[in-house]
Amino acid sequence: MDIYEPAEDSYLLQKEVQKYAEGRVLDVGTGSGIQGLTAIKSPRVREVLSVDINEHAIKELQQKINEQKLRKIKVLQSNLFENVSGKFNTIIFNPPYLPQDEGIEDAALYGGKNGWEISEQFFHKVSSHLISNGKILFLFSTLTNKEKIEELIAHHLLQFKELSSLKIPFETLYVYEITKTDLLRELEVKRVEDLHFLARGKRGVIYKGIQQKAELIKTHFAKQEIIHVAVKTKREDSQAMGRIENEVNWLKILNKKGIGPKLFFYEEKYFVYQFVEGELLIDWIKEATKEESLSVIMDLLNQCFTMDQLGVNKEEMHHPHKHIYITKGNKPVMIDFERCNRTDKSKNVTQFVEFIRRMKEELGKKGINLNSDELHELSKEYRKNPTKASLETIINNLSS
Repeated sequence: MDIYEPAEDSYLLQKEVQKYAEGRVLDVGTGSGIQGLTAIKSPRVREVLSVDINEHAIKELQQKINEQKLRKIKVLQSNLFENVSGKFNTIIFNPPYLPQDEGIEDAALYGGKNGWEISEQFFHKVSSHLISNGKILFLFSTLTNKEKIEELIAHHLLQFKELSSLKIPFETLYVYEITKTDLLRELEVKRVEDLHFLARGKRGVIYKGIQQKAELIKTHFAKQEIIHVAVKTKREDSQAMGRIENEVNWLKILNKKGIGPKLFFYEEKYFVYQFVEGELLIDWIKEATKEESLSVIMDLLNQCFTMDQLGVNKEEMHHPHKHIYITKGNKPVMIDFERCNRTDKSKNVTQFVEFIRRMKEELGKKGINLNSDELHELSKEYRKNPTKASLETIINNLSS
């Protein structure tokens, strides 16, 4: 594997390393070692670890260190962070950024099919190796897709500012200083880590991560438990007011009734809840048996009835395609309660019955033969008299 020799991009990044590298420094994809060797010359730098996947590059850099008797720098063979431990004040990365050319393999030049895939891997793991107020000095090219790089930064709850740029034939090079957002810092204090973008709605953004929880056991040692969590925060461009507060308030009420994902903790601008591992109802039901399908539908009708009794409308229960997951053990879990509202005329059951009626063909394949007109009439009766007896009439009609 060839060693990437310094070029315009290396020298552009080197200037920023001279200005900004400090503390404990990690030089990722060190290649010739130019960035790490530059960093150790700064009095602000305590030590440098230079890593590269290329064994040949590591051996050559180690030989240079030995010959010059350099003391502040160590080298390690590693594919990105694979063999790296600990946290750093400064992380430097000049990734391979060219889109892959067919039939040509060169890890020092090509960053994946589109040029940004290795950068994506880097951003997915970098936060766990960067101290709270640390910085990343990151170089990329317009050949990689500038908008995509900025999207990857934002999707990992990081923020950037441009330090320098250089136009050269066919491309422009950029060096960004990347730091953690206030939200990421706050979440990491609460031991929520490995955060990355999951989904974007009309009003909110959801990130997925893990939370380290320590349980005290009789021996007084802490037993580590890893929980998959989701973090929901408001979209910066959303004009909706009070949605986070509204959803938190309803989750606190509904969790007591066994409805919704478990709420762990919350602040003014976000909340953290248990990530729902499962399959969307409309996908799950295609492979489910008749008995499994009926059991889940009945469970959901009972959850809807509980919400009706509480005087809350979840909204969108007539088309909950993205809001119901089926977890292990065939337990249905509803998500997304941001539009919940207090009402004297709850319609969760009646809306969900309409959804069931629209699934007539799919349910018929399982031997669940719906009488759509009868269900509609029973739904109307329930609307007039929303009692447990009215609900049981609907359930009995479905299972008959």
